[in-house]
Amino acid sequence: MNAGRRSLLQLLAVTAGAWSLSGPITGGSAWAQSAGSGKAPELLRIGYQKSAANLVILKQQGALEKRFPQTKVSWIEFPAGPQLLEALAVGALEFGLTGDAPPVFAQAADKDLVYVGAEPPKPDSSAILVLKDSPLRTLADLKGKKVAVQKGSSAHYLVVRALEKANLKWSDITPIYLAPADARAAFERQSVDAWAIWDPFYAATELAIQPRALATGRGLSGNNSFYLASKPFATQHPEAITALFEELTNADRFAQEHRPEAIKLIADFSGLDAGVVSLFLQRRPRSPVGLLGANTIADQQRVADAFHGLGLIPKPVRVSQIVWQPPSVRTTTTTIPVKP
Repeated sequence: MNAGRRSLLQLLAVTAGAWSLSGPITGGSAWAQSAGSGKAPELLRIGYQKSAANLVILKQQGALEKRFPQTKVSWIEFPAGPQLLEALAVGALEFGLTGDAPPVFAQAADKDLVYVGAEPPKPDSSAILVLKDSPLRTLADLKGKKVAVQKGSSAHYLVVRALEKANLKWSDITPIYLAPADARAAFERQSVDAWAIWDPFYAATELAIQPRALATGRGLSGNNSFYLASKPFATQHPEAITALFEELTNADRFAQEHRPEAIKLIADFSGLDAGVVSLFLQRRPRSPVGLLGANTIADQQRVADAFHGLGLIPKPVRVSQIVWQPPSVRTTTTTIPVKP
């Protein structure tokens, strides 16, 4: 057994145990991955957002540049997941991180990408906010109101689930589709009645103007985070993806065990106040990175089904069809029940 494969098998065992998941099990129709060349990639362009704590720490520490000394590593920041996945799909990136909704919209649009990894759920890291003096007190009060949200984002799914809980229809609100910076401006000038958003934008707004949270993701959405890659990159460089998982998990360990240093690294990069970064990290559980397990795939299928049921994506999708499997686990497949 070569070193790359042995390292991969060790990583799978560790991440499955750490998450208490069923391990790297994917649907029988999962995307079939062929063995890579074993060579380090010549170019690794990574898409990230301010919320991507593990990636931000790696960037600030230069860990990937050390791990891949022969690779040109480039870092490209995006305001939200939909924009990041558009770049990934057109070949402008090899690897990136988004929330749960953007990959669903990308798959429904036949974008050429695959799920390669995931972090555990972070339900407390997103919320539906109202101003502190707003008359809105419950989710049911959203009826007839304007709600700002980034279209196709994890916050979009949070709003979908919140309306379901309140026995409201999507047509009962007026969604105002705005990127986070524009949404905050609209929220503060009261051009919208509520705003669905994720950290660190949530934490920054909370500390600046003390809004109220009508709901967080707890009990509504796991707010899962997914690592995606282009199909060519996943095909040609499975060993690099294994190395990325290892380094990302090391970064998470650093964030948990060296909190003051992690806060400084993220604050220095983002320009956010250290207090904002501290609050953002407090709401973030341990987040090792590994392959998608059966429970995670099933959760993501529910996201896809919800958007299709509302007519927000043009066709149904089967998440398992674009879940990557590294070569060494291709023989371990189990059918995951998903809705047609």
